[in-house]
Amino acid sequence: MNSSNPFKNLKADLPASIVVFFVALPLCLGIALASGAPLFSGLIAGIIGGVIVGALSGSQIGVSGPAAGLAAIVLTAIGTLGGFENFLLAVVLGGAIQVLFGVLKAGIIGYYFPSSVIKGMLTGIGIIIILKQIPHFFGYDVNLEEGFAFFDVDGENTFSEIINSINNISIGATLVAVMGIVILILWENVLTKKAKIFRLIQGPLVAVVVGIVYFVITKGNEKFGISSTHLVSVPVPDDISSFINQFSFPNFGAITNPEIWIVAFTIALVASLETLLCVEATDKLDPLKRVTPTNRELLAQGTGNILSGLVGGLPITQVIVRSSANIQSGGKTKMSAIIHGLLLLISVILIPKLLNMIPLSVLASILLVVGYKLAKPMLFKQMYELGWKQFIPFVVTVLGIVFTDLLVGIGLGLGVGIIVVLIKSFQNSHFLHIEDKSNGKHKIKMTLAEEVTFFNKGAILKELDSLPRDTYLELDVRETRYLDNDIIEILEDFSVKAKNRNIDVKLISERGIVENPSSYIQFFKLRPKTA
Repeated sequence: MNSSNPFKNLKADLPASIVVFFVALPLCLGIALASGAPLFSGLIAGIIGGVIVGALSGSQIGVSGPAAGLAAIVLTAIGTLGGFENFLLAVVLGGAIQVLFGVLKAGIIGYYFPSSVIKGMLTGIGIIIILKQIPHFFGYDVNLEEGFAFFDVDGENTFSEIINSINNISIGATLVAVMGIVILILWENVLTKKAKIFRLIQGPLVAVVVGIVYFVITKGNEKFGISSTHLVSVPVPDDISSFINQFSFPNFGAITNPEIWIVAFTIALVASLETLLCVEATDKLDPLKRVTPTNRELLAQGTGNILSGLVGGLPITQVIVRSSANIQSGGKTKMSAIIHGLLLLISVILIPKLLNMIPLSVLASILLVVGYKLAKPMLFKQMYELGWKQFIPFVVTVLGIVFTDLLVGIGLGLGVGIIVVLIKSFQNSHFLHIEDKSNGKHKIKMTLAEEVTFFNKGAILKELDSLPRDTYLELDVRETRYLDNDIIEILEDFSVKAKNRNIDVKLISERGIVENPSSYIQFFKLRPKTA
């Protein structure tokens, strides 16, 4: 296998790693900007996601780094926890919780989360990214650290910020942003299909280069120039010690603050879910159809987040944008992810002055495209066509995130999702057949489902209580592999009511047929355990 010789596929992995680097560099900076964190923290997360997580992960083609999906949590948490150093502690603890998830073999957790809520979460984040980046697109950067919540701390809200930005347009910044959007759309929809060179050199990098060139050409021009307040600001180290000083460290003194633990658990849960969903997607895209070990992935991501938090980086997940770019560029093994991380490290050390010529509005244009990819209008149509049980939790999650904040939105979506599950369980616990009236008795047949849990109590209790007097009930449990004790107790209580209402019960099971069993508890205790 490839793992025995990591350099075996270098001919394919090296070009792919360059493409991923081109995609990752502006995204690392852009996501840090959207998160209200120091821009350097996005680069740290990209480096650790590539080199450390890439080396530890069992995924051959997945690429990790700072994720747009966590930007909302980061922005909110930096404000509520009282500073970036306190937030970094939450990242370290979140990583430790992820490692615990991996040890406890929680890699299957993604399968138990309603996909409608996950899709709603990603879509809501996409819409929020678009709405929050519109002011930066127009060069209105007065509120770089506004929350992802609908209402900002300064009394403004998402829409009033957009109106303010339209009234305060910076011509130079807006021109560059428009050029960036045009380049990205042209690149993705036209040029990449024309020649291989356009797949090797990525649109986001070209947009950034155009932004730098524009800034240099128009420098000093009052009308069309871009002032330094509208540019990326990465610290430029003079020597090794000043480079090391760029790193931030967590404030372990705040470890007793319960809010930090809440944020840590939120980061661990959302990062794990986003990673597991990305793993599922990348495994499907992998031409060799390799399967990523999910528990090992959680251990790798957790380790990456512990290290990222310790040195001042953003939270890390496996990221679909970078992973799909890796696959489309012909990446074969994890070496492409590792090399892309090393390229990020080299760029931070060697070209920080060049990074500081990047207009913030160009990064906003890249993030607008990222937001659009997360929240494509077609997804609303697809979810609607799947029926109300999928569509309602999806829409509630999206609206909750846009008009309140991320955690409230997910909570609302999950609440609705659980109600839908309960309704499904209520409906699926049994089948009721009213057959005929013979000898003056109602003949009714009830067949219990394969698994009957306490969720089904209400439905079964309602049906049994509504049986008329003089009924002959056939209760078929031949297909039932798991019968919750709560349900057995309901049947035990019903046996007393049945005698009083002249209801005869014929219990049909794999061990035979019993008429009016004296004790359901004793009967089901004798059953061989099959579940």
